[in-house]
Amino acid sequence: MAASLLAVACGCGPGGGDAREDRERAALQRVLERQASAVRSGDESRYVAETDARAARYRTAQRKVFGNLQRLPFTEWSYRILKLRHTERDGRARVEADVRLSYRLRGDDRAPVTATERLAFAKRDGRWYVSAELPGSDRQLWEQGEITVVRGEQSMVLGVGRSREALRALARDADRSVSEVSGVWTRPWPRRVVVEAPESLRRMAQLLDAPAKTYEGIAAVTTGEAGESTKAPADRIVVNPEAYGELSDEGRQVVLTHETVHVATRTHTGSATPLWLSEGLADWIGYRGTGRTPKGAAAELVRAAEAGELPRELPSDRDFRFGSDPEALGRAYESGWLACRFIAGEWGDAKLLDFYLRVGESGSTGGEGNGDEASVDRAMREELGLTLGEFTERWRSYVRDELS
Repeated sequence: MAASLLAVACGCGPGGGDAREDRERAALQRVLERQASAVRSGDESRYVAETDARAARYRTAQRKVFGNLQRLPFTEWSYRILKLRHTERDGRARVEADVRLSYRLRGDDRAPVTATERLAFAKRDGRWYVSAELPGSDRQLWEQGEITVVRGEQSMVLGVGRSREALRALARDADRSVSEVSGVWTRPWPRRVVVEAPESLRRMAQLLDAPAKTYEGIAAVTTGEAGESTKAPADRIVVNPEAYGELSDEGRQVVLTHETVHVATRTHTGSATPLWLSEGLADWIGYRGTGRTPKGAAAELVRAAEAGELPRELPSDRDFRFGSDPEALGRAYESGWLACRFIAGEWGDAKLLDFYLRVGESGSTGGEGNGDEASVDRAMREELGLTLGEFTERWRSYVRDELS
């Protein structure tokens, strides 16, 4: 392979190595296309026929995966090879590939959801087969055990290791969250959510590719990409069964509504949007109608007020990192909530939403959480008539008054 690359770099040689790799890539792509066709048509034997018969454990696991996939209403399922690598294992050469999986759920995904899989291929009697899924692949709920699907009126809940009754209750909460968010956020959005309910915190962390301790005490998170494109990949609300299960009925509803806000606002959240604003808006909508006051809901800020240590600045994006000091994380969320509550109380609900939209439009799109202070300052001047510094001073006084 090195010689082939050198020949190309020098502009000499017949290029046979590249031709061989092209043929190999095409052969592997055909294997994956046959598997994708089997998923779409529901043909288990055709799907399994593309796996290596000598990789018995992998083949058995893929039978279970296929059974799960048939429970899901896919309208699209396809693979595309991105990158090939030639390696050796147990003295035998093999090919590994980074593969882009694209799929879409009927009625829930406006654009395909994508994931990256790292697969190994083995050649037997002149024919290629998938022989393993390698570390580094994006993990999926349908790989974690038998999946149960429950449809709500405005939601779909996918669960593993959870009772159907529990999943129905989750769907009812999700439906209510969609209705609550739609009553406030009137911009176009799918008005549907997909909720994933893994069996444990450890399984949740696998889906999110992070250590379990990162999400200890976190009841739910939303995956997806921010940006103004209406074709942004679909979000998934992933529930931590341990933390979520410890909440009251009201607490669970607040959490799901909070996460649903992220789904609804995703296409209007840009790189300039600070986390205090995106998380604060989600909490502001989540707490609406609960009657909760800052003294009753902002426990960490109450403790800070009692100690004379209220924050002097709005929280930075770093303050919202999971797995950090839980008390500091609590103060960050509560500070963002009170900032949005202050704007809504002082300038009105509509102005809070206009401000959010203006900030999102002011920066480049493609991911929330970078927080461009100049853009935030400009949006504040235009929408609220204050500089960011002036707003911060008034927010500090508001927090002190609300918690005194």
